[in-house]
Amino acid sequence: MKNRKKFIVAIDQGTTSCRAILFNTQCKSIFKSQLEFRQYFPKNGWVEHNPEEIWNKTKKVLKEVINKSKRLKGDILTIGITNQRETTILWDRISGKPVYNAIVWQDRRTADFCMKYRSNKRERLINRKTGLLIDPYFSGTKIKWIIESVPKVKKLLRKKQLLFGTIDTFLLWRLTRGRTHATDATNASRTMLYNINTNQWDKQILKSLKIPSHILPLIKNSSDNFGKTHRSITGKSYPITGVVGDQQAATIGQCCFEKGSVKSTYGTGAFVIMNTGSKKIYSKNRLLTTVCYRLNDKSTYALEGSIFIAGAGVQWARDKMKLIKKAKDTEKVIKSLKSNNGVYLVPAFVGLGAPYWDSKARGVLSGLTRNTGPKEIIRAIIESTAYQSHDLFEAMKKDGLKPKIIKVDGGMVKNNWFSQFLSDILNIKIYRSKIDETTALGAAFMAGLQIGVFKSLSNISRRWKLNRKFIPKIKNSERLNLLKGWSQAMRRTLIQ
Repeated sequence: MKNRKKFIVAIDQGTTSCRAILFNTQCKSIFKSQLEFRQYFPKNGWVEHNPEEIWNKTKKVLKEVINKSKRLKGDILTIGITNQRETTILWDRISGKPVYNAIVWQDRRTADFCMKYRSNKRERLINRKTGLLIDPYFSGTKIKWIIESVPKVKKLLRKKQLLFGTIDTFLLWRLTRGRTHATDATNASRTMLYNINTNQWDKQILKSLKIPSHILPLIKNSSDNFGKTHRSITGKSYPITGVVGDQQAATIGQCCFEKGSVKSTYGTGAFVIMNTGSKKIYSKNRLLTTVCYRLNDKSTYALEGSIFIAGAGVQWARDKMKLIKKAKDTEKVIKSLKSNNGVYLVPAFVGLGAPYWDSKARGVLSGLTRNTGPKEIIRAIIESTAYQSHDLFEAMKKDGLKPKIIKVDGGMVKNNWFSQFLSDILNIKIYRSKIDETTALGAAFMAGLQIGVFKSLSNISRRWKLNRKFIPKIKNSERLNLLKGWSQAMRRTLIQ
């Protein structure tokens, strides 16, 4: 039929929820379905998800979006997938059943192994090959743990019946009924097994971790043919033509295609990515070198800093501490205070990411007095994300990189007070995108690029729209005083 609407679907499988979003070909979000899922904390520093729950809720939100497209008398052209990175699943190739829960990127159970593994100059070798540091954050040591700790795995290995994937790979496998076992270069670059120089799984690293190569997925471009959904799952078979890790997807959604452009996403964690073009920049200050996106068999690289706890701190305040009922309540609470009253929170609940990379660190709340109440603690939680961002950008500056503008996205930046405070602490202009769903949009861009809906990256760039600018307002003396307090709190954390 003529004049039917055309849509692109983006599956955004995050750390706390599964979403599916219906975009039209002008990149406008038409409809969204979202479901939260349970977080499991079996031991101190362990974080797990139930893969079947993720799959079932992904299916449900996807079906809702498909049904919405039908009610709108439209056709879905293609599907893109973006996902929480590093989170690790191993499953039986025959039954399709996971052998263990998904081990989440925040999980620190392999910290002791990583400390031992760093010996014998391995850190430099791993960094040069993968762009990463040896840390429990990445998938490699998670795979090793499952292989060594789950009894039935060894039997599956002998039968060559075991498969590994990050969440994108697992969803692809399920959506295509086992016809596609693949990932893209951005997700592969977060495993600590992928050689960013050769675009291949690294045999030397695999051997040292005792991980067999046959369990690993095929590595494809971020915009590529990833197979089609099975009719039994989606009613009709739809092509999947874009796969990209969530932080890279947000970079694409923010149209950071120029060398030197920067985005920072404030979701469960916070992630700063600077596009470095075709050149790999190896940080001297413990930032990560990673694949920003890979198109037409050519990689564009990025420098990245990762903060493990950002919005998750707000979630902690809401769910565990019962300090607020809703995340959006934080802005009202903070505005009722004239200052932080000397209270600082270092949210090292699962260790510290860049530039510290201390997996043993744990959270510290400092500056408490008899006058301290819930409001000060809430403010400290929100402020901590800005301070951690400052530490990342200081590391970038030491590497000779000084961004003038940062494009931001994620749930936290909806808080105008936080966005302004971020600009004040970083002393940098902050541009907030008009489109909230930049991560999902990045997946939609990659999917649409493959089928010709978008002709080029420059064509995509013209679609970015500004919501609001935040310009630094506080005096330098006030900024330095706040950062002095943060520095003192951080020192207390690091000497634990």
